[in-house]
Amino acid sequence: MAAVGTWAFSLAAVERVRRLMAAGNGATHCVQEAMAELENDKETGCFVVGRGGFPNKAGVVQCDAAIMEGLPGRFGAVAALPGVGIPLTVARVVMDKNTHNMLVGEGAAAFAKEQGFSIEDNNDMMSEAGLDAYEVYLLLELHSKILDVLVTRLCLDVDCMQTIGQELLLGLSPADACQSVIQDICHRVGKKDIFEIGLIALNMKGEVGAASTVSFPYTFWARGMEAAEQRQSNPHTHID
Repeated sequence: MAAVGTWAFSLAAVERVRRLMAAGNGATHCVQEAMAELENDKETGCFVVGRGGFPNKAGVVQCDAAIMEGLPGRFGAVAALPGVGIPLTVARVVMDKNTHNMLVGEGAAAFAKEQGFSIEDNNDMMSEAGLDAYEVYLLLELHSKILDVLVTRLCLDVDCMQTIGQELLLGLSPADACQSVIQDICHRVGKKDIFEIGLIALNMKGEVGAASTVSFPYTFWARGMEAAEQRQSNPHTHID
């Protein structure tokens, strides 16, 4: 048993996973419960596309979440879901009860309401930081560069998973496997155009490792550890 979380704010969630697992709960339930606390808190929800997240162009906070069980191959997701501060819980219900794997926008909201979730007013989903950012956007018409689009255009999600999987099969440590992928990205993009990206890998032994192009804190717990702990991945942009 092991759990990892991205960025330092995930420490409390990973620690909650540890406690829930120690009490005999299943992994899916542990992740759902731990994530609900992060998603529904305006201080941390903005980092995981939950309550307090930055609104869309129309000023509406829309939440995204996805959950997967690897062994049975089950998956559920919601995107552009308004009015629900715990989108991962809705995604879990999609996985358990819906014939579709992913619901979006009004369809996701309708499903959530059918399943007993309250659809809150947008004002209750908005944080002060989100409102301030939206007002700045409206006044200055800022158009920022979105990291996820860079990542998407290069198909890095699929490449990363395949490469890390191959490296782990060859016996590399999780850290070395992640480092191999980061090195490849640096070669493909070039040092002057490198973007912010962090990778974490966890193998079947419960060993974890990370590599990144920026300073990247993450949190980790595995069976035998008394508590979850924070770790650090130092940036790497070297091109041989």
